[in-house]
Amino acid sequence: MSVIQAKNTALITGAASGVGFAVAKLCRTKGMHLALVDIDKDNLEKAKNVLHELDSSLKTEAYAFDVADIGAWKQTAAGVGKAFPDLDLVVLNAGKGYKPREASPSGLKQWLDGDYWRKTFETNVSGPLNGVEALLPLLLSKSQTPKSIVVTGSKQGMTNPPGGKNPAYNASKAAIKSLTEHLSHDLRSDPATAHISVHLLVPGWTWTGMMGNVGVTNEEEVKKMPGAWYPSQVATELLNGLEKGSFYIICPDGETDRALDQARIKWGAEDAVEGRPALSRWEDSWKHRADEAIQKEANQRRE
Repeated sequence: MSVIQAKNTALITGAASGVGFAVAKLCRTKGMHLALVDIDKDNLEKAKNVLHELDSSLKTEAYAFDVADIGAWKQTAAGVGKAFPDLDLVVLNAGKGYKPREASPSGLKQWLDGDYWRKTFETNVSGPLNGVEALLPLLLSKSQTPKSIVVTGSKQGMTNPPGGKNPAYNASKAAIKSLTEHLSHDLRSDPATAHISVHLLVPGWTWTGMMGNVGVTNEEEVKKMPGAWYPSQVATELLNGLEKGSFYIICPDGETDRALDQARIKWGAEDAVEGRPALSRWEDSWKHRADEAIQKEANQRRE
């Protein structure tokens, strides 16, 4: 049974737009109290108002701060502990894709800009870790009813595509995959925490704030590219994954189905096993073989 149900409480980061807002909206339609977190104070207030209007009988609190700030996290956790009788669902969704400085030499700029790496990891890795540190005591301190922690990863943290010239984002999401796997194992292996399930949400191509869909929007009014999913579709996929008890909740999109995702992930994992060049899927001497093998694998999975 999913923790997304009436009278439960969800805390969601990155809740002012995109997937975070979509998840918050889904939780509200299921009758949940909401604690909303985002660095964007203005859009966070708009999100709070929209969600409050959906059901004013339910509690909605907003906390504007940078998830990289552990002090702000601990202050917020104290406030959440006082505002809500219990905490049932934590969705650590806030993330950011930064760009290296243009002043660096073309082609190498991402390796010559330490600030680009630092900012990316502070938001995408330290942010969720701070959330776990601050909120895990709340998940343990009250009722021992089922709880869930969801961390948002990325397919880029699994397949590691080099084409976007954003290795810091890919590496941060690869770290999140590893950290979330460890968290899941540790919590389910300890009787004191076995009631807390952990899930890795992996969106596909989704029209979010990173692509210009910033703030609280009516999806029917958003102009997006045909292959991209709406954030609400990712939220629905999250709900389905929680109901199934899945750890890896890997979302397809309008261009990539599950079979193709699986084949791509498998090829990348086998680079080390087969002794191929790193990121062989994009290596000129391997690209044709990779494409053929991935397509064959995907077709077999579809049968």
